[in-house]
Amino acid sequence: MADRARGDRDRALAPPPLRPGDTVAVVAPSGPPDRAEVERGADVLRKLGLTVVFGEHVFGGGATGAPREHQRYLAASDAARAADLQSAWCDPSIAGVVCARGGYGATRLLGLLDWEAMAAAGPKTLHGSSDITALHQALAVRLGVAGCFGPMLMPRTFGGAEGPEPTSLDHLATALFGTPAPIQGTHALVPGRAVAPLAGGNLCLLAALCGTADAPRFAGRIVLLEDVNEAPYKIDRMLTQLIAAGAFDGVAGFALGTWVGCGDALPVLAERLTPFGVPVLAGLQVGHGSPQHCVWLGGLGVIDTQSCSLTSLFRCSDQAM
Repeated sequence: MADRARGDRDRALAPPPLRPGDTVAVVAPSGPPDRAEVERGADVLRKLGLTVVFGEHVFGGGATGAPREHQRYLAASDAARAADLQSAWCDPSIAGVVCARGGYGATRLLGLLDWEAMAAAGPKTLHGSSDITALHQALAVRLGVAGCFGPMLMPRTFGGAEGPEPTSLDHLATALFGTPAPIQGTHALVPGRAVAPLAGGNLCLLAALCGTADAPRFAGRIVLLEDVNEAPYKIDRMLTQLIAAGAFDGVAGFALGTWVGCGDALPVLAERLTPFGVPVLAGLQVGHGSPQHCVWLGGLGVIDTQSCSLTSLFRCSDQAM
């Protein structure tokens, strides 16, 4: 695995695209999922032609899987959640791993996973967003593997009682089986065009990884940023931390997703990001809220502010590197 260290600086390895009939494993690396919502979400995956299995501890399970009393914000113990994720990743019969929900807890798993075993197993699809940003970033750094960032089983836009939100479902299907359609933004903070590998995810998680072995370094990357329920001053603080850590040095562009419950976050984002002098596209429906679109972190991204769009390709071309 040594030659893949800091793999996020190299060309990302695209996992084999999912195909109808493939088996995907549902795991819960973060917060405790609602069984009914997750079951409904699994039915949606089955309607896409996928076979669905569940990690042993998705809904807790046994003394070894139960979190401590003061950790009820976790789906199961750290060891159990890590074991589910690693087992699914290393099982050759499983083509993809779908996260049940976000919340909190993914960062606690990074030191517990057997990264050499996961590297030996080869790349496969990891799908999830929000707190799962930590896993996407670690996969990029340690294994150089691209991942799908999009709606999970619990959000009602995907698996609620009223059924999946149609736009979200259509985009999810195209992303899991290959390349999703371009995503429309609303406006540009800095005009221009950028073609580069796409990286990033949830702002809070990226900032939390500063100073760790999986710290983000986005030179030559288009950086997706989104968050939920964070006050503008907290967004300012997290951006300032990433800037001071050098995470954005040499960045190629910024793609700004949703900022649900974040107040008037746009002025802060504009103040902190426009000085980099690279294209900044805002208003993309990626992150939280409805609809939710998918992007391939590690795949080739194209920002075009003239068409106000972000294109996220499944694979990253040599030309873009």
